[in-house]
Amino acid sequence: MSDLPLGTPQAPHGAARHPEKAHRADNPVRRGKPAWLRVAAPQGETFRETLKVVREHGLATVCEEAGCPNIGECWQKRHATMMILGAVCTRACGFCNVATGLPDAPDPFEPARVAAAIDKLGLRHVVITSVDRDDLPDGGAEHFAQTVRACRHKTPETTIEILTPDFLRKDGALEIILAAPPDVFNHNLETVPRLYPSVRPGARYYQSLRLLDAAKSAKPDLFTKSGLMVGLGESLAEVGQVMDDLRVAGVDFLTIGQYLQPSKKHLPIARFVPPDDFARLEERARSKGFLLVSASPLTRSSYHADRDFAALRKARSQARQQARSTPEA
Repeated sequence: MSDLPLGTPQAPHGAARHPEKAHRADNPVRRGKPAWLRVAAPQGETFRETLKVVREHGLATVCEEAGCPNIGECWQKRHATMMILGAVCTRACGFCNVATGLPDAPDPFEPARVAAAIDKLGLRHVVITSVDRDDLPDGGAEHFAQTVRACRHKTPETTIEILTPDFLRKDGALEIILAAPPDVFNHNLETVPRLYPSVRPGARYYQSLRLLDAAKSAKPDLFTKSGLMVGLGESLAEVGQVMDDLRVAGVDFLTIGQYLQPSKKHLPIARFVPPDDFARLEERARSKGFLLVSASPLTRSSYHADRDFAALRKARSQARQQARSTPEA
């Protein structure tokens, strides 16, 4: 991979405001998804059983709300990513398919329903995420903490990963969540700083970075995690700088996946990044010292999260053993 834009051929910055320009005949995206991004349609008895549990407990999942391409594979393994605090977000990010508007008040019974669903699905590891709730004084932090505590009570053996919003201007929110506590604290940077105005217009890159840094500083043994999308017009140098920023913040685990345009109203895809380039990105990230890296076209923040959590613990154990056995200079 050369140090050229990962998004070459690149859509002009701000092209999301004119989606019709992103669908010209010479746009490679219009030719359809490449073979490496095609997945089987969701099906199977276990998939239907997972769907039934989600419906019976009145829950939202990011798998459905965000149109994740891996829903068939994950739900066939009973791995549903729970989305709390409703299915309406207070922000309108350029990449996200979750509905935007004024959400309802948090449901006080939702934490117990999430815990009951996790128990019924028999999950060893669960990912719990949420929409942005800028309307709430704490951004939904207490609801997160209540959900973690409910899961700990119902299924104490289940490890818990939370994928949170940035809690912009919500003082004390992080401390509320860390007191629960989760096993993995995940917050996605999503993209490089230059693209924030179009990709995450309501967010601030350095706020997200500070959140991850603060979580690790407060609880050094807590696993921290973040994710990036590629294919939006970012350069390799920019992605490398984000990797460096995340390592300075002490982030343990990095995920990198292909951005997929949910609809014509969302940001256009600048390029489908081939698997070989993802392999090079993974190699580059590992060389920077992340304990674990998952980089592939279909990688998503919670994809194979249970397997990756086991690998993360093993990688930390091996790193500590190596550090103890290495003589001081």
